[in-house]
Amino acid sequence: MEKFTRVMRGYDPDEVNNFLDQVIKRVEKMIADIDKKNKLIESQNEEIKQLKENIKSADGLKEKLEQYERMENTLNRAIMMAQKTSDQLKITAHRESEIILEDAKKNASRIVNDALMKAEKIESDADAMKRNINVLKHRLKNIIESQLEIIDDIDHLDL
Repeated sequence: MEKFTRVMRGYDPDEVNNFLDQVIKRVEKMIADIDKKNKLIESQNEEIKQLKENIKSADGLKEKLEQYERMENTLNRAIMMAQKTSDQLKITAHRESEIILEDAKKNASRIVNDALMKAEKIESDADAMKRNINVLKHRLKNIIESQLEIIDDIDHLDL
């Protein structure tokens, strides 16, 4: 299974998207290959039909008919194997897509939770900073007021 690079908020989205694109391309290629094989099989099945008609009109073609019947059986087995393979590929692709979606949902949930926790911490830090600023303003005000009182006391002294 593909390993993704972790970035600040989870997995690197570009790597995940690239991986998903690769999976999609592989599945599309497999489907195209299956379609191509099915067309080949259909064309060969048509050829077999035509040969069967020719055998009815000519007794000398009996051996060829038997040969084409064997080919038909082989092709039918190949078709069945191709069908089984395509079914297995579809099942595998579906399972992989479910796993990928499940992982993506888990990662999205984790990212949202992390973001909420960070937002709460930032909000808490901002509140603490406001309290500290208010305390500092109050202290500075008290210091300035006490200094003003000292200045007023100096004015009252007779020098």
